[in-house]
Amino acid sequence: MHLAYPAVLAALLFAIGVYGVLARRNAILVLMSVELMLNAVNLNLVAFDVWLRDTLHAGQALTLFTIAIAAAEIGIGLAIVLMVHRNKGTSDIDRLRDTAEPPQPWDGAPEDGTTTDDTPTGEKAEATA
Repeated sequence: MHLAYPAVLAALLFAIGVYGVLARRNAILVLMSVELMLNAVNLNLVAFDVWLRDTLHAGQALTLFTIAIAAAEIGIGLAIVLMVHRNKGTSDIDRLRDTAEPPQPWDGAPEDGTTTDDTPTGEKAEATA
């Protein structure tokens, strides 16, 4: 078997996965795209292992390791997505960026956000104490 066939297929799968990660907004679809990219890597590992006729079958062993890591990653990723969906009501990645806490003004700082010095008053008091 020629090495070009599985290599081209793996490149196409990886390209579809990259497109899915960059273009999708749903977190579950992004996780599926990451899995597609990992499967493309696994296909390359097995294809090169067969092509090189490795007696230790290191490519296949590394593929099993990658599958185990991918299973753990998807389990933890889905748990995080379900918890965020339960709390926020959406799994849209653009809306999840708003989950960060807004920056808090410094103690004693004017309301317009300007200060007279570069350090907050709380840090100056702690540094001199």
